[in-house]
Amino acid sequence: MTDRTDTQVVARNAGLTSSEVAERVARGEVNDVPVRSSRSTTEIVKANVFTRFNAIIGVLFLVILVVGPIQDGLFGFVIVANTAIGIIQEMRAKKTLDSLAVIGEAKPAVRRDGTAVEIHTSAIVLGDLIELGPGDKAVVDGEVVEAEGLEIDESLLTGEADPVLKKPGDPVMSGSFVVAGGGAFTATKVGRGAYAAQLAEEASRFTLVNSELRNGISQILKYVTWMMVPTAIGLIISQLVLQDHDWREAVRRTVAGIVPMVPEGLVLLTSVAFAIGVIRLGRKQCLVQELPAIEGLARVDVVCLDKTGTLTEGGMDVTGLRLLDGATEPYIQQVLGALGGSDPRPNASLQAIVAAYPATVTDGAGADGWRCTEALPFSSARKYSGAAFNEPDGDSSSWLLGAPDVLLPTGHTALADIDELNNQGLRVLLLARTERRLDDPGVASDVVPQALVILEQRLRPDAADTLRYFEEQGVHAKVISGDNAISVGAVAGKLGLPGAEHPVDARQLPTDRDAMADVLENGAVFGRVTPQQKRDMVAALQSRGHNVAMTGDGVNDVLALKDADIGVSMGSGSEATRAVAQIVLLNNSFATLPSVVAEGRRVIGNITRVATLFLTKTVYSVLLALLVVFWQVPYPFLPRHLTLLSTLTIGVPAFFLALAPNKERAKPHFVRRVMRYSAPAGVICGVATFGEYLLARHHYTGDGALDAETSNATLTLFLISMWVLAIVARPYTLWRVCLVLAMGAGFLIVLVTPWLQTFFALKLVGTEGPWVAVGVAVAAGLVLELVWRTLRVRDSD
Repeated sequence: MTDRTDTQVVARNAGLTSSEVAERVARGEVNDVPVRSSRSTTEIVKANVFTRFNAIIGVLFLVILVVGPIQDGLFGFVIVANTAIGIIQEMRAKKTLDSLAVIGEAKPAVRRDGTAVEIHTSAIVLGDLIELGPGDKAVVDGEVVEAEGLEIDESLLTGEADPVLKKPGDPVMSGSFVVAGGGAFTATKVGRGAYAAQLAEEASRFTLVNSELRNGISQILKYVTWMMVPTAIGLIISQLVLQDHDWREAVRRTVAGIVPMVPEGLVLLTSVAFAIGVIRLGRKQCLVQELPAIEGLARVDVVCLDKTGTLTEGGMDVTGLRLLDGATEPYIQQVLGALGGSDPRPNASLQAIVAAYPATVTDGAGADGWRCTEALPFSSARKYSGAAFNEPDGDSSSWLLGAPDVLLPTGHTALADIDELNNQGLRVLLLARTERRLDDPGVASDVVPQALVILEQRLRPDAADTLRYFEEQGVHAKVISGDNAISVGAVAGKLGLPGAEHPVDARQLPTDRDAMADVLENGAVFGRVTPQQKRDMVAALQSRGHNVAMTGDGVNDVLALKDADIGVSMGSGSEATRAVAQIVLLNNSFATLPSVVAEGRRVIGNITRVATLFLTKTVYSVLLALLVVFWQVPYPFLPRHLTLLSTLTIGVPAFFLALAPNKERAKPHFVRRVMRYSAPAGVICGVATFGEYLLARHHYTGDGALDAETSNATLTLFLISMWVLAIVARPYTLWRVCLVLAMGAGFLIVLVTPWLQTFFALKLVGTEGPWVAVGVAVAAGLVLELVWRTLRVRDSD
């Protein structure tokens, strides 16, 4: 709060001149912190090329190139193709994200040559005069020059929740944001010298880490590495030392045993699925500032919505004025006009009043002689604003405009009328006169009510459908607002929110976290919520195991957005909310949220499917290697056989399954759920295949016996792997059925085409052996089906 006649308010500063700016740019005194929204091209290439498993596969590929033939090195070309696909897809995602980041980037107002202009943060120079208003974030360090009730929240830096009243000469730290009032500050540190430069760069970076899905995959790969090393050593000894066949053949079969242990495509498909998700959401003007946010929102089971700007559009209209205590309408209209003119940065409510009652006030004598001597900007914490005037007739008066149930004592006669209006979903502000100074902590006590200003909020046309979607998906919506609880409940009721008929006044909420959580579990609409309470409510819900998403667009939402599992900001929201949110809806449409949820569910559900395929292969590969070592027999496959099987039963179908529609609700414990299915499936595949291989060794003798045994074992493993694919592809749709049939047809073509038989060293000998292989595969498939159904029943209990 500030007195406009006080000498502490410096006359309007013109800022730097164009020549001064040019000089500072030449000296390098520019805010040149690179704010990147994604990894650089070099980082993308390195991340996709230089991986642990690419190194393993690369060495094995070089070995095969030495011992030949080239068809046993096909797996190397598959890795090259997979890596190229991963790089291309992530580059596409980078391009989409970078373009959206430019659209959503905040442009601070900087005063130059006496005129305020919006510029990119990177164009700020040392000594620039930067204007601040509610919701603006300080992008560089500086010193306050002008202050009009300037209150700055530094909680994101210091952890102190209470806003700090700033006066000329006070420091401003980058990363803090304005909660009330306005002013201007001079940039004293720019670039990497600013306090929060590194934090800001890191916060705005697009990352591929810190998600349950990716962490789970990393954990799986770690386990796979541990299994691979001893198994591979045993296989090498078995094939090279204990077998007496040609060393080149031994090397080929050793490589064949090691290569399929590597789930090389799993990481690729995860990155591709995420990248395509970014591209899809980008087309809907949704900026994903952190990649795991797609996954995170899919796991959310509670979404907290701020009414204003989310369920309702930002604008409001004045629909009525009710006079109280003998006030006259012309006089009250002049007061409202004066209040509108006293705030250089009016919020949505005051903007509606300004439109209905044009301002007649200036710093000097206005057209009607009103003069503002003191101003109290609106604050979400106190729920009102105010101003003091010298009126045209020479009298002085002080006024407050804000929430009636905050300014009036309990039981006041006017509250009955207000409740009636709130029940209609209307918003009501009280205009009251006060005899106290505006800087008096008790200024809201003993006010004289003069009028009720009735505002109508514009409902978003898509809000009802969005709330209905969340209800159908089992996501509980909680409307948390600073407005009157009854009014908020009426608005939510119009949109069909379950539980809206029982709104809760947050002033009655218990402060104990457990007790608060009990109320939150049962309630759906909460009014008169302070910014700190929003934060406490998020924490209380999280304490009950909920994954909480918070949406908002105002500075009063920042703390809650930061603490929520997923923060969602509107593109038109304050710079502070956009800075801390993981997802920014650039089109300001709440209806975009279901698309984000659906995209996350698609990614998680599909990656769970394909991870089951990849890890089934890893399990049966390790088991086969161990059985070969134990039985002291040649490894049953060549690299080309497993490359063919992996391509038809995993690689190609996994790519399509990873990008398919999927509306399954995301579930926790990714690693446990994947291994629960892939481990028994892999064991069944490995045991059945090795059993058929031993039968074939007894059936075939003489020259070419090993090739016939290999072909039979390959047929068995292919059929069982196809059964796994058919299970994973459920529920069936036309394209899924066609996908499975196409993979089967591909293998059949190899079996009946002479040159492909030669290329892949696959030729079925006789009729008895192949039919036994088919019989073993069918028996294993039935066991697989029984095990799978049993696990599904247990999961559903």
